[in-house]
Amino acid sequence: MVLLSRAAPTAVIDGGERTLTGIAMTLAAMFLFSGMDGISKFLAVDYHPIEIAALRQFFTVLALLPFVARSPRALRAARPLLQIGRGLCMFCSSILFIVGLSHLPIADASAIGFVSPLLVTALSIPFLGEKVGIRRWSAVIVGFAGVMIVVRPGTGTFDPAALFPLASAAAWALGLILTRIMRNSDQVLTTIFYSTMVGLVVGGAALPFVWRVPDMTGLALMAAMGLLSAVGQSLLISAFARAAASTLAPFSYIYTSHRERIVAQRDRVLARREIAKPLTGTLRG
Repeated sequence: MVLLSRAAPTAVIDGGERTLTGIAMTLAAMFLFSGMDGISKFLAVDYHPIEIAALRQFFTVLALLPFVARSPRALRAARPLLQIGRGLCMFCSSILFIVGLSHLPIADASAIGFVSPLLVTALSIPFLGEKVGIRRWSAVIVGFAGVMIVVRPGTGTFDPAALFPLASAAAWALGLILTRIMRNSDQVLTTIFYSTMVGLVVGGAALPFVWRVPDMTGLALMAAMGLLSAVGQSLLISAFARAAASTLAPFSYIYTSHRERIVAQRDRVLARREIAKPLTGTLRG
């Protein structure tokens, strides 16, 4: 979390070293995000997606407060509208994907979400002025093809629910582009705090309509998600301050592939739980 109080690096250092550091940070962030997403899928069995997202944001704010107290300047954003826009993108991406999972097989939803790195690469050209060569395009396309082989989505007729993960991927990609745009204008802490507060305000407004009092296990898991989110976002924002968006885009497949395995594991656990219910009832009877 030491990265939170630092602005985006501007010193002239070795470009290759900066890129490698950005890649390492992206991989670490994707690993944390996959864990956070896995926890959210377990919680989604008992709680509404909006409640999960809102309480995750709440605990993220709690994790950030000590750093804000030490650096109150972080509350001053040089580009507040972009910060709010990024917060909306990230929050909407999370909600849309979870909603998509409730209507689609996980393989299909994940496969549609895999377009996000392609969108980041494409959007980096007009919005960031990056030059995307054949090697970067090849890395993204090969990664996309690889996860398609692993996931093997169904080939059924078009389901309108597919628009949810597609919109989620677009929101995530746009959020990453905004992260790169603001790399030299605000501290990492400023970006995380604004994004989290936007999600908390939006989710909190809808919370009374979906509220269910969480038990201690649920609260503990949501608190863990908040901490993972704070650390993961600090790594991701710092990564995009060091390397081009099109360079980091292919490494998002680490997140989506690992997320697929986590959700598959959750489904197996839930299946065993359902099988155990009638057995338990028989033994009690």
